[in-house]
Amino acid sequence: MSCCPVSPKLSPTGPIPGSPTTSDPLHGSFRTSLNRAHAQEAERRAQGLFTDAELARLLSVPRAPIRQVPRARDIFVNRNLRMAQVELIGFDMDYTLAIYHMRRLEQLAYDMTLAKLVTERGYPSVIGQLQYDHHFVMRGLAVDKANGNLLKMDRFGYVGRAWHGLRPLDREVWKKLYRNQRVKLKNPQFAWIDTLFALPEAWLFAGIIELLESLGQRVDYGKLYDDIRDAIDTVHRDNSLKREVRKELGRYVFQDPELGPALHKLRSGGKKLFLLTNSAWDYTDAVMRYLLDGQVAEYPSWRNYFDYIVTLAAKPAFFSEQRPFLELETAGPGEEARVVGEAASVERGKVYQGGNLLQFEQQTGYAGECVLYVGDHIYGDILKSKKTSLWRTCMVVQEIEDEITYTDGQRERIQRLSDVELARERLDDEVAHRKGQLNVLDRKLERGDLEAGVPERLEEERRRVKAELDKLRWALREATDIADTLECEVEEGFNPYWGLLFKEGHENSRFGEQVERYACLYTSRVSNFLHDSPMQYYRSPRELMPHEQAGSWTAKLSQVGSEGPAKGENG
Repeated sequence: MSCCPVSPKLSPTGPIPGSPTTSDPLHGSFRTSLNRAHAQEAERRAQGLFTDAELARLLSVPRAPIRQVPRARDIFVNRNLRMAQVELIGFDMDYTLAIYHMRRLEQLAYDMTLAKLVTERGYPSVIGQLQYDHHFVMRGLAVDKANGNLLKMDRFGYVGRAWHGLRPLDREVWKKLYRNQRVKLKNPQFAWIDTLFALPEAWLFAGIIELLESLGQRVDYGKLYDDIRDAIDTVHRDNSLKREVRKELGRYVFQDPELGPALHKLRSGGKKLFLLTNSAWDYTDAVMRYLLDGQVAEYPSWRNYFDYIVTLAAKPAFFSEQRPFLELETAGPGEEARVVGEAASVERGKVYQGGNLLQFEQQTGYAGECVLYVGDHIYGDILKSKKTSLWRTCMVVQEIEDEITYTDGQRERIQRLSDVELARERLDDEVAHRKGQLNVLDRKLERGDLEAGVPERLEEERRRVKAELDKLRWALREATDIADTLECEVEEGFNPYWGLLFKEGHENSRFGEQVERYACLYTSRVSNFLHDSPMQYYRSPRELMPHEQAGSWTAKLSQVGSEGPAKGENG
C-alpha cells in the first residue's frame, strides 16, 4: 500500500513551491510563450528604435507648450480617450456651457424657496430672518433625513464630518449613528447634494433646524427636507426662478469669450456638436444667444454651432426611458415654442424636446464610444449616460479651479505636512520594532536559566531599548499632533466646515470617488478644450495596486491607463 507523500515544509526564506525556478510550478506555467519568436523580434526592433539618431534628434528638440493657461484649467483624465475617434460631442447647458454666478443665483433660489415655505407650506415667519451662508454648503454632502444631519463621506462611505443644524454633531452621537455603518445613498433615509443647484436646499435644511430647535420646537426632519425639496423643485418647475434670471442674464450668467472659439475649434476638427438640456426652449434660446451670438463671425446664430438641439430632455429619464422626440416650431427670441408633433427623424436645423437615447442614436447614426457627452450633473449627465450607453463622458466641475488655486498657495505647508506624515510612518515602524525587541528581552529574562552575567547584560540592553522606545513614542505623539494640526489648517482653510471638495481625511471624498469612477474626463469649463487639439489623445496614469507601488515589475508594463468602461461597470 502506497502512502500519500507529505508536502514539504515552507522555507523561512524561499518562496512557496511553484516559483519560476521550480520544475513544477503551482501558479502559472512559466514556460516558453507561444509568441517567443515575435517577442525576440520586437526586442530587436526596440533596440533599433532607441538607437535611431534622427529620431533621437527629433524627440530631443524642446516643444513649446501649447497650453498657456493655469494648471487649474487643465483637462484631467480618468480613462484614456482618443479625441480622433470621437465624432459627435454633446453638451448640457446649465452649469456646463452656461457658468452661473453662484453667489447671486444661490441667493435668488434661497429667497424664493424660503418665501414658498412660509406662504405655501405653513412654516413660521421667523424663518424669514435666516441669512444664507454661502460658505456653509458645498457639493458632495449627504442629508440624513431621519436624524437631521449633514454628512461628508469618503470613498468608502465612512462619515468623516457631520453637522446637526449649524453645529458639529456631538462626537458620541456621531459614533453611535455612523461609526459602525456605511451610508448607502440608495437608502431613502439619505439624499445626495450632487448639483450646484441643490446647495440652497442643504443650507435651508441646516439653518431651519438650528433656528427652530434653538426656540425649543420639535422638528420633523424628514418632512422638513421633503418640503424644502418640493418648494425648490417648484421654483425650478414653474420657471419662476428662470424668469428672474432671464430679466438680468448679465447679472447671473458669466460670458466666456473662449466658449465660441472652443466650439468652433471642435467643429473645425471634424466633430459634430449637439445640445441636450433639461431647460425649456425659451430659456435655452435666451441663455445661448447671450453666450454665443456674435462671438465668432462664422456663426451668425448660436444654433449654427449645433447639429442637433434637444430641450426639455428630462435627464436622467432621457437615458433610460422611451419618451418620444417632439418637434418644435420656434418663434421669435424669448418666445415659447409650439409643439408640431412627434418627430419622425432628428435633423440638423430643427429643435426638439423630450426624446430618448435609443432613438437619438438610431436617428443620428452616432452611438457608443464615438459620442462624448459633457455635463455637470454626476447622476443626470454622467452616471446615467455611462450606465445605459457606451458614450464617453466629460464632467464640468467648476470648483476645481478654486481648489487647485488654493492648494497651490498652500504648497509650503502641504510639503511640510507630507514630510511630517512620512516621519510619522517611520516613527510608527520604529516603535513597533522596539516593542518587539522588548518582548524578546522580557521573555529571555523570564526564563531564569541564564549564565552568570547574562541577566545584567540583558537588563542593560532592556534599559537602552526602553529609553529609545520612550523617545520614539514621544516623537510619534508629537508628529501625529503636528500632522493633525497642519492637515486641519489646510482643509479648513478651503472650507471651515467641510474641508476640501475632493478629499475627506486621507481618502478621496465620496464626490471625488464618483467623478473618478464615472467621468472619463473632467475639467472646470467647456472652453478648456480650446487649448488642446481636437485630435488630442487624453492619457490617464495607470492605477497601481499596492504591491506594484512596492516595486513589482508589473507596474512597469504600462505607464498609462486604459480606455475601458467606468470602474465597476463591466457587468
